[in-house]
Amino acid sequence: MSLAVRTRCPNTVRKMNKNKLYLLGPRFWHVRGHFKVLKVVDIEAQMSIVQLSNGKFLIIDTINMNERLRQEIDNLTSNGDNIEAVIGVHPFHTLSFPSFYQAYPKAAYYGTPRHLRRLTEIPWAGDLNDSSVRKQWEPDVEMRIPAGAEFINPQPESTNHFISIFVYHPASQTLHVDDTILYAEKPGFLLRLRGCRDGAIAFHPSIKTSGLQQTRNAPYLFRDWLCHVICDWPFENMCCAHMGVKIGGAYLDVVKLLKNSEPLFAKMSEQNKMRYFEGSETSDCHTNTNITGNECG
Repeated sequence: MSLAVRTRCPNTVRKMNKNKLYLLGPRFWHVRGHFKVLKVVDIEAQMSIVQLSNGKFLIIDTINMNERLRQEIDNLTSNGDNIEAVIGVHPFHTLSFPSFYQAYPKAAYYGTPRHLRRLTEIPWAGDLNDSSVRKQWEPDVEMRIPAGAEFINPQPESTNHFISIFVYHPASQTLHVDDTILYAEKPGFLLRLRGCRDGAIAFHPSIKTSGLQQTRNAPYLFRDWLCHVICDWPFENMCCAHMGVKIGGAYLDVVKLLKNSEPLFAKMSEQNKMRYFEGSETSDCHTNTNITGNECG
C-alpha cells in the first residue's frame, strides 16, 4: 500500500500541506493546492478522490500537480488506469483541467456547462447539469445543485462565483463544496485584515449581490434547498475550495450558519420584491454566455 493511502488527517491536524494526499475517512482522499489572488494572497484550491465500490476512483475537481502529488495519485490509481471519471463541480474552477487531462487522458471527464463551453480540447463525456449524469456514481457519492442560483451561465462572471455542485460521500461523512461555503482555516495576515477569523464559516460574499437570482423567492429557495441537504446528509467533514477543511463538527457549523442567515434571506427577499415593483427584476436568460476569464481555481 502506498504512502498516499496511509496518510491520515485526524481531528488534531489543522493545516494540511499542499500537494499531499490525506485520507479523511474510508475511501476518501483530499489534497490542497495553491491559488493566489493578485499573486499574493493564497486562498487555496482543492481536489478530492473517492474510491468507488467497484474499486475504481472518482476525481472531484483538479489542481495543478507537482511531481510528488502525481506519483501519489499514480500509486493510488495504478498509474491512472483505475480512474473511472474526473468531474468539475464549479463553473469557474477550470484552470488545471487541461494539464490533468494530459496526465490522465483515459478517464471520462464531466463538467459544468461552462467547463464544456470553455475547455473544448477535452472530449467531455457528459454535462453535470443533467441529473442522470450526476446520479451515475450513487450510492457511493451523491450530488446536488443549489436552488435559487444560476448554474448554466453565472453573471457577472467577475464576481458571481457562488454556485457549485455539492458532493457528499456517505462512507466518510464528507461534504465537498467549492465557493458556495467558505471555511477559514488559519487565514494569513492579509485575510485577517479583511475580517477572516480562524475557524469562521460563511457563505460566499456574492450571496449578497449576484450569487442568488434576483427574485423574491430565490433566497428562500436556496435556504430550503440547504435545509433538505442538512436533513439528508449527516456530514461531519467539509472540504471547501477556499480556504480550508473542517474535520469534524462541520454539520453543526452549517446548521448554525443557516439559522444565523435568516435575517439576510428576509432582507434580500424584500429588496428583490422592490426590484420587481420597480420593473427591474431579472429573468433567467443565458445571453452573453461566458467562456473565458475570471477563473478562481
